[in-house]
Amino acid sequence: MLKGSIRIDRDVQLTLTEFNEPYYLVLLTEGEASFSVDFNAYRCEGQNILFLSPYQLLKLPPKGITHVSILRFHGDFYCIEYHKEEVACNGLLFNNIYERPYISTPNPLYQEIDGILQRMVPFENAHSRFDTAIARSYLQLILALCSREKIRQRTLPNPASPALILGKPDFNQMLDKHFIQSRSVRFYADLYHLSVDAFSKKIKKRYGKSPSALIKERVVLEAKKLLHLTHKTIREIAAELGFEDEFYFSRFFKKTVGVAPAMFRDKVGISIVAEKSMQNP
Repeated sequence: MLKGSIRIDRDVQLTLTEFNEPYYLVLLTEGEASFSVDFNAYRCEGQNILFLSPYQLLKLPPKGITHVSILRFHGDFYCIEYHKEEVACNGLLFNNIYERPYISTPNPLYQEIDGILQRMVPFENAHSRFDTAIARSYLQLILALCSREKIRQRTLPNPASPALILGKPDFNQMLDKHFIQSRSVRFYADLYHLSVDAFSKKIKKRYGKSPSALIKERVVLEAKKLLHLTHKTIREIAAELGFEDEFYFSRFFKKTVGVAPAMFRDKVGISIVAEKSMQNP
């Protein structure tokens, strides 16, 4: 997908199983849906919006929800990195391995976003900078509305997700700090003074994923960022992430993501953030 483009498919009927190259917003209509993102299973009811970043694997069978609307955009069309504070989307809606990749949307909000999406259709193949500016503004509004709703839902009490260990930082903080240093589940279990089995059960209950899956996803997320946001070589990225060599890193990345690091960079591209940093060192 071109960097300066968007694509909108409204009310499509499909079975979606694919790796996505751009960013995706998938609007799910009323009903029940069971789907998976990167082999993690989810189930939702009612109106929901799903957020996918490049090369996440989505499997969405047609059972339950048969019509969806999809908005695709390249990261540089509305630069996620430049505007991450403005719309709170990088690490909130997208690229968040610790939370579910979708939000449930009250009907008024869903209808508002669906209406904005409909107004974007004439600007899908923008031929002027004014058309592009209008499309970006609509996209910004959608992301801001979704981000606000995500934050609202975060603040609601959730007794099913208590602190892992009282007085200790949450696992996501521990993992963000130590994932390059160690990828051993036992290492993190020891930080909480728990057995591997007890620790794994607590992590699974809190995040819906095993600690080994979260560790792997955190490494992959960092690798994707370095491939997209920097001009570092594959060898440099492998060394920075603590791999023995670039070949081991490439095998790990391809097995987990589905494409080799070089192919990921070729398809997703180098972000304008990286380009700007080269121009203004």
